[in-house]
Amino acid sequence: MSDVRHVLVLPDRDAAEEAAEALGERFGLNEEPLLVRDALAGEDDAEDAQWLLVLRDEDGRLDPVALDEFAGEWEGWREEP
Repeated sequence: MSDVRHVLVLPDRDAAEEAAEALGERFGLNEEPLLVRDALAGEDDAEDAQWLLVLRDEDGRLDPVALDEFAGEWEGWREEP
């Protein structure tokens, strides 16, 4: 079993929360993705934060291209490891 993770970067909290809910439905996840606020360097304002969805994928069953397309629906992207 490997420690494979995917990170989706989303522009704001609302997009991240909506995407987190839709991820389970679309990809049949066994567990909730981890939602993390990622403040931009030097910024203290919550408006200047990106939000990350961290997905564990030990079995390697999630398609990186499909995840990138999914994140794009919320104006986000999948971060390359």
